[in-house]
Amino acid sequence: MKTIRLALLAAGLLAAGAAQALEYRSVGAAPAILYDAPSSKGRKVFVAPRGMPVEVVLSYGEWVKIRDAAGSLAWVESRALAARRTVVVGAAGARVRDAASDTAPLVFTAERGVLLDFLDATNPGWVRVRHADGQAGFVRAGEVWGE
Repeated sequence: MKTIRLALLAAGLLAAGAAQALEYRSVGAAPAILYDAPSSKGRKVFVAPRGMPVEVVLSYGEWVKIRDAAGSLAWVESRALAARRTVVVGAAGARVRDAASDTAPLVFTAERGVLLDFLDATNPGWVRVRHADGQAGFVRAGEVWGE
């Protein structure tokens, strides 16, 4: 019985150690070719537009396995990704507000598929973003992907 408890404890510690924060990046200044394997000899599966947010799943040498907003997995050369982060609007008519509150004044509305610069996510449930035209504000975290 003691052996089983120790095994369960060890498995729990390993699982807790494996948990980590999600890492998001964006495709850099040029579109990036996504492959089905970590090699330029792999099959080309998609050309990701510049600025597209991606979730880093795994790094393998000069290659990164990524997940996109649709949940698709692919490989991309790490040099094709930028540290600058963006988010993509997933909701129809996402409301960007002056403060992290549903009662704050509306700054602008962003349609599904619009890319916004990610500024920070220090307010629980909200993401501070900036549109390409310079307008900035807070959007509900559930209305964007890549935060």
